[in-house]
Amino acid sequence: MAKLHRVTNPGGTFEAYVFWCPGCKQHHQYCTKGSLVWQFNGDLEKPTFSPSLLVEPRQPERRCHLFLQGGKIQYLGDCFHELKGRIIELPDFDTELEKEREPAS
Repeated sequence: MAKLHRVTNPGGTFEAYVFWCPGCKQHHQYCTKGSLVWQFNGDLEKPTFSPSLLVEPRQPERRCHLFLQGGKIQYLGDCFHELKGRIIELPDFDTELEKEREPAS
């Protein structure tokens, strides 16, 4: 099962790879074509992007800062959530998407 979901626009000027962040409990994305881009190794099972991804840099209470290397997420110490400072396996994209759609019990 893939760890990433590829997103493009009809004109082909934008491309991104979306993944599920267990720390934030939402999707994040790396742009690989467009104005701000990351380097990507092309592996959907064990992806590596560089440089790091910083989400919500101006809002420390929502900040997520990570490296995604070899299919593992390395959360840096300035993340707001409980996974800061930890390294975890990148979850399967489809599995987490299905959990997100399930009704709350």
